[in-house]
Amino acid sequence: MEYGGGGGGSGGDHDSADSHTRKKRYHRHTAHQIQRLEATFKECPHPDEKQRLQLSRELGLAPRQIKFWFQNRRTQMKAQHERADNCALRDENDKIRCENIVIKEALKNAICPSCGGGPPIGEDSYFDEQKLRVENAQLKEELDRVSSIAAKYIGRPISQLPPVQPIHVSSLDLSMASFGGQGMAGPSLDLDLLPGCSSTIPNLPFQAMGISEMDKSLMADFAANALEELLRLLQTNEPLWMKSPTDGRDVLNLESYERLFPRTNNHLKNPNLRIEASRDSSVVIMNSSSLVDKFMDSSKWVELFPTIVSVARTIEVISSGILGTQSGSLQLIYGDLQVLSPLVPTREFCFLRYCQQMEQGLWAIVDVSHDFPRDGQFASQGRCHRLPSGCLIQDMPNGYSKVTWVEHVEIEDKAPIHRLYRDLIHSGLAFGAERWLATLQRMCERFACLTGTSTRDLGGVIPSADGKRSMMQLAQRMVNSFCTSISTSSSNGHHQQTTLSGLNELGVRVSFRKNTDPGQPNGVVLSAATTIWLPISPQNVFNFFKDERNRPQWDVLSNGNAVQEVAHIANGRHPGNCISVLRAFNTSQNNMLILQESCTDSSGSVVAYCPVDLPSINRAMSGEDPSYIPLLPSGFTISPDGGGGRVEQLGRGGDVEAVAAAVMAASSSSNAQAAGGEMGMGIGMGGSLITVAFQILVSSLPSAKLNMESVATVNNLIGTTVHQIKAALNCSR
Repeated sequence: MEYGGGGGGSGGDHDSADSHTRKKRYHRHTAHQIQRLEATFKECPHPDEKQRLQLSRELGLAPRQIKFWFQNRRTQMKAQHERADNCALRDENDKIRCENIVIKEALKNAICPSCGGGPPIGEDSYFDEQKLRVENAQLKEELDRVSSIAAKYIGRPISQLPPVQPIHVSSLDLSMASFGGQGMAGPSLDLDLLPGCSSTIPNLPFQAMGISEMDKSLMADFAANALEELLRLLQTNEPLWMKSPTDGRDVLNLESYERLFPRTNNHLKNPNLRIEASRDSSVVIMNSSSLVDKFMDSSKWVELFPTIVSVARTIEVISSGILGTQSGSLQLIYGDLQVLSPLVPTREFCFLRYCQQMEQGLWAIVDVSHDFPRDGQFASQGRCHRLPSGCLIQDMPNGYSKVTWVEHVEIEDKAPIHRLYRDLIHSGLAFGAERWLATLQRMCERFACLTGTSTRDLGGVIPSADGKRSMMQLAQRMVNSFCTSISTSSSNGHHQQTTLSGLNELGVRVSFRKNTDPGQPNGVVLSAATTIWLPISPQNVFNFFKDERNRPQWDVLSNGNAVQEVAHIANGRHPGNCISVLRAFNTSQNNMLILQESCTDSSGSVVAYCPVDLPSINRAMSGEDPSYIPLLPSGFTISPDGGGGRVEQLGRGGDVEAVAAAVMAASSSSNAQAAGGEMGMGIGMGGSLITVAFQILVSSLPSAKLNMESVATVNNLIGTTVHQIKAALNCSR
């Protein structure tokens, strides 16, 4: 390097006159001098006079040479930093320019949802936000004025009217409809009879109207703020989260929460609202991108949590992901969350779900309620408001992910909680983070077994991996249908619910529906369910139902005949997580088999079963599509009563390799039950809440009417089953 200037020459002590008349001489520093100067510059870029004199003596340079060298070096470093900043700014500018081009192209094809018009003509397509706010306020005033006038003539507020559905007269058989002489627009019109209306999804306000760009912008801001709150809840410990002295669970400190997140709506001050907050973490056998894809697809979300989510539907995609990914995706979703019992009302939410990739292999997903005027059928269950909740998903080695979950809701129960479920719900275990993660961990194991190719544990009955996958898909659909039949949601397609007394202090809830969907028997189906309490641990009750040798003691449909397991598919590391094909002995129906799936985790267990004819089982085992095989499942759900100790989950926060070995052993070993018995699953020592549920086909004609004889039959079936279960478990009293 060459350094010039007034002090850069070796004759730096000459007078100024000579320096102007003579040609400047340049001095090239030696490698040793440069190395010493660079080392000093790293420690101190601005040396004082004393330090410069010391360097001058050590290196044999004039003090002015030292001074100018440091000045030049600082200038050089500043230029390097400026060049780096300029490069970063250019990259950011290019990125913004590309996004701007994409937005402009999208605006060229935009269609106004209100008038059907296209984009404004010209390059300047930005809106005056303040002008829109003023117009919005004027429109709201006009709407309120018109609504008040209309309400006087209708007799009830406009918000209580069902949304108007488009009617295509050409597709209607008017001879089959009765309008009571009031015309098609009359209030007696039953919208459920019109084409296109689904009995399984409620009429939602946003189904019939578009969401304005202004509302979408406000939703995006709202979701971004919710994500910030969620990240603080996920990453902050004391004093925001405290450890419970009884079970070690994280408990939210409401005073600290109010200080960190003050709310203008004063929700937390309402004495009628109850707060449920929980946080937990777990390791699951699925990578982060696959988990994110399932969370951002409402149908896959239901498949991932069949025992918790009874109904889910994406109302509208507010914003799609950036550059083909889910990062930045924002959706408005309707969902029903359930506890598998007729005694616990379903919790219904309409919420925004926002996904953001924080860095490579790290994703955050937040849910936050978005309120809108709802029909009276939703408000009858009480207010459910989802405060910022969600999870942080981080990639781990070998395709695993660490999931940290926060569940935070405000609940206003209009009806008192049933005494059997009071402890479970008030403890936060019924809808808390622990239950979500336990279910997620078990279902991820199931998906891992579904994609595996091993068939060594099938006893040679199922010939191929395709047959195994087909059987697992058939069993999963059976479990989903079983869970839906228990749900108390108004969105599950059950047209009527009746509670019968006389069996026990709880009674039996009976409901019916008309099936027309593929994969279910056509006609009128009657569902009945009741819940009982037994002073036996949930694990022991599950083992009782899981053991096919005990089946003659409780299965009234088998008439006391023994059964044999002819096929077995393991779908998790616990031996109780499996699919079985059972054959009953000494029966006249030799062509009927029983398909059964049992699943268990720390939050509870399910045993669902269904009679399936032999030809259908053979088609599924050969790998054919099982989606059209009719299923009408019955079964049991088992959960802790909330009064016992916490059930610990194997592998939670433990060694990933040990969990992986256990899952692979369960999915490939022919002796899975024996291997799983050594894994030491924790057993809760409290009592059990057991829901018994049956479904029967009343008539194959969709127009058939329900009669009391069918209701009495299913009531007697449940009563006999409950008495036999109590007798077999020595709980008759």
